[in-house]
Amino acid sequence: MACAAILGGCNEGVLDPKGPIAIANRQILLNSLGIMLAIVIPVIVATLGVAFWFRASNVRARYRPDFEYSGRLEMLVWSIPAMTVFLVGGVAWVGSHDVSPRKPIDSSVKPLRVQVTSLDWKWLFIYPDQGIASVNRLTIPVGTPISLELTSSSVMNSFFVPQLGSQIYTMAGMVTRLNLLADEPGTYRGFSAQFSGDGFADMHFNAEAVTSETFSQWVNMARSAGPELNATTYADLVKPSEAVAPFTYRSVAPGLFDTITISQMQAADAMYRRSLTFMRAER
Repeated sequence: MACAAILGGCNEGVLDPKGPIAIANRQILLNSLGIMLAIVIPVIVATLGVAFWFRASNVRARYRPDFEYSGRLEMLVWSIPAMTVFLVGGVAWVGSHDVSPRKPIDSSVKPLRVQVTSLDWKWLFIYPDQGIASVNRLTIPVGTPISLELTSSSVMNSFFVPQLGSQIYTMAGMVTRLNLLADEPGTYRGFSAQFSGDGFADMHFNAEAVTSETFSQWVNMARSAGPELNATTYADLVKPSEAVAPFTYRSVAPGLFDTITISQMQAADAMYRRSLTFMRAER
């Protein structure tokens, strides 16, 4: 009963995967847990056994106050943790390469490109091939690999949809990459997994996995409503705001994502140069 109650809270998380990357991540977690339990459980049993055997009432237990060293015990004590480290490290090494964020997902379906920008405190999703964008809602077709390019307009954030796959950071002036895929339709919670200021608590979004037909309908609907995302509207969007309701842009200025990344690179470079100038002046 207790186990059922505890596991009842494991829905909508890493233990309830809805895509191949999330399934692989869960398997790494379970393998690591199994290896560690293979050590922890015998240690607990041995501890209880030693305490029981050397209880005061057991006259058969040998009392050896002058005991100092045993090579066999040293070998046992150090070999088991070393084996654990090697096994868990091997599982993590192999698994992390299999689910590398940059590694494309094997599929006969052409990947859908999505450019992601973390703002204060909201998420901007640009669909460059469809020419539209959305805020705080990621709509994707089921069974289609999603190729994400991610950056930040300000501080570092962390993009994470637990039921679909790996977490990855977004950083100003840099582009990180992540590949995901949803196996079945549904609404999956996504959020920033790193504190980034006052509006952090509301910096979440829904990843809507829909059929290909529904995705096409959503694209057509987005193209017929909402403002255009250009330099002016982006300047308004980038201003800090909290608990922003999802909405879409009917069109996107070409190369806007690259402009966002380059502008942050230039800002970082200018700040670095000012710091060098200040340090030299202080000398």
